[in-house]
Amino acid sequence: MFLGAVVQLNSSSDAEGSIALAHELIRQAAKRGASLIVTPENTNFLGPHDQKVRVAETLEGPMICGFAKLAAELQVHLVLGSFNERAPTAGKCYNTSVVFTPDGTIAATYRKIHLFDVDCGPDVRFKESDTVEAGESPTVVSTPMGIVGLSICYDLRFPELYRRYARAGADILTVPSAFTLTTGKDHWAPLLRARAIENQCYVMAAGQCGTHDDEGLRESYGHSMIVDPWGHVLAMCSDGPGIAIAEIQSERIASVRRGMPTMQHRRLD
Repeated sequence: MFLGAVVQLNSSSDAEGSIALAHELIRQAAKRGASLIVTPENTNFLGPHDQKVRVAETLEGPMICGFAKLAAELQVHLVLGSFNERAPTAGKCYNTSVVFTPDGTIAATYRKIHLFDVDCGPDVRFKESDTVEAGESPTVVSTPMGIVGLSICYDLRFPELYRRYARAGADILTVPSAFTLTTGKDHWAPLLRARAIENQCYVMAAGQCGTHDDEGLRESYGHSMIVDPWGHVLAMCSDGPGIAIAEIQSERIASVRRGMPTMQHRRLD
């Protein structure tokens, strides 16, 4: 058993302020005993999209080095939900999740595969692919707390990615996000619970909340949560930046899988 934590932020184009708040809440989570901590999508920057590309960093940049040092200082596994990583394509960046170990090294990276290109009416119009290069590789990483499958936000709507992670032995699925208010109020919790139930994994979903100073003054839904393998919501953030913490129990995973052996009952024909 260990404690996991999800961090809820209201990031903006003030990268310095966004990073400082993330560090503060990560410290709070570690002080409360969390050993696996997940931050949201766009942890360091959620503002104008052309600026996002201009200020993108590499995995060796100062922002990543700062989170690496923090993980080492606190002796925690830290999942930086995502940041704007420099990409080779002009005018684009990657949307990249990074896993740090307690010694501050990078254990894994994941570049968002499914990009948010949607037109659901005046409240939700967005084309992430205008400024983001899609990733190509699902990523699992082995940690002392279990095997972790990495994803980002819109990935949540594609169950085949998470089934692939379950088949690879994943115990925990991370879903750092910036779900819009419009979609989040109807879809966020049902989708998270479904991914937990169908794959019999814990889901750690760290979200953005509130209004951001991107071009459309987008509002994020928040409600960051941790869901157990039976679909129970163990902890959830209230309004505003904060943290939610819950116990992650390997025996709970094993018990659910023994009692409901759906992976053994799958028909692949």
